[in-house]
Amino acid sequence: MSPSVRSPRIEVVDALRGFAIVSIMLLHNIEHFDFYFSPEYLPQWIRTLDGSIWKTLFFLFGGKSYAIFALLFGVTFFIQFNNQQQKGSDFSYRFLWRLLLLLAFGIINSMFYEGDILSIYAIIGIVLIPFRKINSKIVLITAIILMLQPFEIGRVFYILTHPDYVLPAPMSGPYFSRLGDYLAEGSFTEAVKGNLTNGKPAVLYWSWENGRYFQTAALFLMGMLLGREGRFISSGDNTKFWKKSLIISALLFIPLFTAKTSVNDLVESKALSATLGLIITSWSNFAFMCVLVSLFTCLFQGEGARRILNVFSPIGRMSLSNYVIQSMLGSFIYYGFGFGLYRYTGATFCLFIGLALATLQLFFSRWWLKHHKQGPLEYLWHKATWISLKRKV
Repeated sequence: MSPSVRSPRIEVVDALRGFAIVSIMLLHNIEHFDFYFSPEYLPQWIRTLDGSIWKTLFFLFGGKSYAIFALLFGVTFFIQFNNQQQKGSDFSYRFLWRLLLLLAFGIINSMFYEGDILSIYAIIGIVLIPFRKINSKIVLITAIILMLQPFEIGRVFYILTHPDYVLPAPMSGPYFSRLGDYLAEGSFTEAVKGNLTNGKPAVLYWSWENGRYFQTAALFLMGMLLGREGRFISSGDNTKFWKKSLIISALLFIPLFTAKTSVNDLVESKALSATLGLIITSWSNFAFMCVLVSLFTCLFQGEGARRILNVFSPIGRMSLSNYVIQSMLGSFIYYGFGFGLYRYTGATFCLFIGLALATLQLFFSRWWLKHHKQGPLEYLWHKATWISLKRKV
């Protein structure tokens, strides 16, 4: 990228981010926004359909949508850092302040939905600052090491040398078991209090137990590298890169997914099979995420496909606003203080609700962006990021 030209807005990044937001919304809906409940009165054919929809959506998007979101977080960081560097400014301190603001948005979002990822991104995002000017090869090596799940690999070696080792019970379990105490029939105030004091620790522990911290940091760094290399800018060389990435990631996904589904049968030790399962699942999700990103980016190069995929762009340009809005709407739709639809809906009905909400967000985003340059929360985030404490003379 030319250092004398300000980085333009990249359409495919907006569309990809919007795609991630919509797929995240569909998953959150079939999960009742983390309040798992299966109505007993539903007929068997609906239950069967629910199971198929659940498996299909989680195969396509489970662990992948958030990964796309994380990857693009790193891309956005590079674009902002690069823009300021061209002006002779260091974005580091502003970015730290920006992360603190994101943490505040995340806490607000957590009031409605305890599964919020914004606050986690705000903390892990700090890793981008020390790597912002480091050689790309070193950044890539670091990202690969993080993606390999070093803590869990260390645990594998420990288990191999200590065959009697038993995995400790998940720390998140007791917290998740208490969700129903305040989400089923509790008031809005009780739900907010429960989400912040019980739900938030549950998600933080769960994220650690499932290797999300290492993977998220790796994705941030990889996204920064993709931005540094200008891989989302339309060019013949980049088209070749994404086609090659699609082939390689698809070929890697097949054996990884096979290993993921068979590890419990092949490994006798429960501790070892669980640990290997976590590692392989992380790698499998990453490989399929690369398939989705590569396929989406390749298709975006065609004019006809671009017109179709660009439908996600308005949602992506307002990703922060839409992410928080979906949490607010979802909590009111499913939790006890609102409509309490967790009692009546399985995955099939929830999928239709999610699609309806995504459509509403699309029309809202289009309407808003016709009158404003940014989404409402994006505007506040931008204004607060560049707030100046200097007095005007």
